[in-house]
Amino acid sequence: MELGNQIKALRQRKGVTQEALAEHLGVTAQAVSKWERNSASPDIALLPALSAYFGVTIDELFTLSDDTRMERIQNMLWDVRFLNPADADNAREFLLDKARREPCNGEPHAMLAQMENHMARGHRAMAEEYAKEAIRRDHTIKSAHTELTEAMGGVCGDWHTQNHHALIEYYKDCVRLHPEHVSGYLWLLEQLIDADRLAEASDYCDKMAQHDRSFRTDFYRGLIALRAGQEPEAERHFEAMLREHGDEWVVWMSMGDIRARQGRYEESKVCYRRYLSLQQPPRYTDGCTAIAQICELQGDYAGAIEAVREEIALLASDWNTATGETVEQHLRNITRLESKLK
Repeated sequence: MELGNQIKALRQRKGVTQEALAEHLGVTAQAVSKWERNSASPDIALLPALSAYFGVTIDELFTLSDDTRMERIQNMLWDVRFLNPADADNAREFLLDKARREPCNGEPHAMLAQMENHMARGHRAMAEEYAKEAIRRDHTIKSAHTELTEAMGGVCGDWHTQNHHALIEYYKDCVRLHPEHVSGYLWLLEQLIDADRLAEASDYCDKMAQHDRSFRTDFYRGLIALRAGQEPEAERHFEAMLREHGDEWVVWMSMGDIRARQGRYEESKVCYRRYLSLQQPPRYTDGCTAIAQICELQGDYAGAIEAVREEIALLASDWNTATGETVEQHLRNITRLESKLK
């Protein structure tokens, strides 16, 4: 739909005449008529007034396609650290409307969840700074430490806050309804293992094996054994995983995670490097992130900076991303790490 058609539709929806719109904008009724016939276009300086009058964004005046608007929202989530509330409201309204129009399409709700989590991360980042400032001023304020722990995803000693009960029940229902959908088992197994519900995890791992012939069965059986303190049993599963699937990059990424959990950091870095060398572009950046964190844990701040810079280069070469929050967060991390070198 062209701009003139959209102006006409919005005017009729508002129930006003061409003359009334013209008077509000300080133009002639003939000018409005030309716009609506698409024989002329309004001056660009009038677009903000038009959008305000009709209660829509300037984008909506041009009636962008759904695909274009979805792409713009996704780019906003990648590029902007703290979302403008008005932009978020507009995106939310569009996504909910698209979901109503397309009842079998789950993407709008998935993007809504992504947006709300993005905003939550922004709020947590602000909460972190406020809590740190409170502690700097008075380190005895218990609530400041509590809020800092929550903001930074730390651990609280209370069992009932850490047992993943509700999420576990959700994914139990998920795999019951969709037993062939392997991803549901993976999320369920992660929560069960972290909550030390290892007998249940073992049962669900067996159920997953009925539908999955990948490396994942040995991987999760190894994780369960490792959590139970049965390291020789865990190593047998990991060795089987590497023997049968060692040419897959995701296996080496998983082994890097395992060795990092074990505190075997040098082996972990080797595994992550192997994964990065095996994966075809566009490569994920998780390996660089993990290597940077390990280097920092080891006090190797120069190595951590090198890994972060490698991640920035990978974003540019493989994902064509060189600006926005996706990159800015890494630049902030480099600045933080450089301060530790002084």
